[in-house]
Order: sequence, then structure tokens, then C-alpha cells
Amino acid sequence: MTLKERIQAFAQLGERIKSLTDDEIDNLSFRARNENSWFTSESVKSTLNTWGECLTEKSLSSWTKDYALTPKASKKVGLVMAGNIPMVGFHDLLSVLISGHTAMVKLSSQDKVLIQFVISEIRIISEILGSHIVHAERMNEADAIIATGSDNSARYFKHYFAQHPHIIRQNRTAIAVIKGNETAEELTDFGKDYFQYFGLGCRNVSKIYAPKGYDFVKLIDALMGYETVLDHHKYRNNYDYNKSIYLVNGEPHLDSGFFLMRESQELVSPISVLFYEYYNSEAELDLTLAKHHDKIQCVVSANGWYEGSIPLGKAQQPELWDYADGVDTLEFLSGI
Repeated sequence: MTLKERIQAFAQLGERIKSLTDDEIDNLSFRARNENSWFTSESVKSTLNTWGECLTEKSLSSWTKDYALTPKASKKVGLVMAGNIPMVGFHDLLSVLISGHTAMVKLSSQDKVLIQFVISEIRIISEILGSHIVHAERMNEADAIIATGSDNSARYFKHYFAQHPHIIRQNRTAIAVIKGNETAEELTDFGKDYFQYFGLGCRNVSKIYAPKGYDFVKLIDALMGYETVLDHHKYRNNYDYNKSIYLVNGEPHLDSGFFLMRESQELVSPISVLFYEYYNSEAELDLTLAKHHDKIQCVVSANGWYEGSIPLGKAQQPELWDYADGVDTLEFLSGI
């Protein structure tokens, strides 16, 4: 297939996703929740909507136009997928197939239903493209590897796949920068960055940097509309557990009634907890964030005022070219 034909096939997939009926979405959501209880109807629907909007000929053509994606020979690229949020491994599958290679897919046990759904749809749309997807438990025959996991599993991956061209992804998180003059609406939008997917994604904000003396009460007030997260039993269990630990240990913290805030120099907070740290100047903040560069997936701020950041509320709306670890996947695939 030519690159243009591959783009057209994925654009058809986008149209298929957008045409899903309520009953089809409900069925997918039900099956996905049975597999991973962190997945909700809302999160599955949101993910499907996002991909339906992304997979257009215009977006796909814009994404791929600067790469040489006509390989002399199709390579087998092993994909070890994560399953922390719905369809998190799809971008890698898309990247491999749009590059003209074959994807050897090892699905996460936490996210088989949704990925298998899109694979089935790809095979219906194009038998040729579908033939470039194979399921694999072992990667012995892979020519290259893209693996996503925890910091611990990444060490194993790097050792095991040392002789293969590879992208090995580790834990990352997002952070927010508060200036102090944000409107209530902007702070409410921040709730999407923090609460969506219950904070389980690498693009979920786990920590806020705020100017010295900032009053977090107005932030908590702006986020009250998200208190329904407590309806999820796993989230509530985390909230109750972390709250009890802080109380027993006498650790200073803020309690909104449905999420906790604690001052910390650590970057990644537990589920239901939002860390914060004060800064005295933007120069000081720049130095602090530079030290954490390898662990920060993205930065959000009101209207993207902080250099290199995206607007509050947009952390979970990446473009096709917003790569999971800052490593250009298409450039990697075009060079193997």
C-alpha cells in the first residue's frame, strides 16, 4: 500500500469510530469495564471521540508529510502495550502501520477489548493493512521494539531488547503552573487535566507549582464539580486510604472532601492526591522544572502562558505529533 492509501484507510477508521451507535459504545464500554474496572463509560466514550476526531485525512497527512514512510522492506516492530487508560497503545499501532511496517502486538491484559476492536475494524476496512498486524506473546522475531511500562519494567526491556533498535518508555507525568491570576473558569478547566482517567495517565497532572503564598482555596472551590469521582469505588478507596495515612502520621494537608493536597518536592502523587510546591520567581521555577525534564510529559498553564506549555484543560487532548515520551516515533520508524 502507498502512504496515501494507508492514510485513507485510517481516515475510514476515524469515520467508523464517529459513526458508532450508542448501543455499540455501551457494549464496548461494558466489556472494557469488565476487563479494567478503572475504565468508565465516560472515559471510553471520550477516548473514542478523540480518536474519531484525530483520524482525518487532513490531520494524518499533516502529521506524516515530512517523513520518508515508504520502506524498501516492511520490518516487524514489536509493540508491548500499556493499559493504564483506554486505547493508550493505539498511537504506537497507528504509527507502525502508517509507516508501512508490520506490528507485532502484545496487548496489555488491562486493555484488550478496545484495541482488539480497532484491529478488527482495520481488517474490515483493508485486508492488506490488516495483514500487517499480528498478535505476539514473544518478540523473538521482531526487528525493532516499542515498549511501554513502569520504570522497573523499562530496565528489563532495555536489557532484553538491547540488541534491537528500540523506544523504551518509562513513567512520566504532567505538571501545572499557576500564576495566581487565573479565572474560576480556567481553574475549573484544570480539573480535566487532573481528574480525567482518575489521574492514571502520563498526561494527567500530578503536581501544581504556584507562586509563594498562593491561596489554594479558590482552586478547590473551582473543582467542586468533579466530586462525583468519589462514586468510583477504587478512587474512593484511594482517597480514604491516603486521608487516613495523613491523619495518622500528622502530615499537613488540605482536604477538599474528594481529593487531597499536600506540599511536596516529589513529582508524582498518589491517586486522589495533588502535590503542590511554591516558587519565588519564574527563573527559579525554570531551574526546578529543568531538573525534572526527563519525567515531565507535558506542562499546562492558563492559555499556555508558561513557555512550552499547553492551556489548562488540554492535557488529555494531544495531537498526533505529541509523542508519549518526547521521542519522535515516526522518525524512529522511518530509520529502521
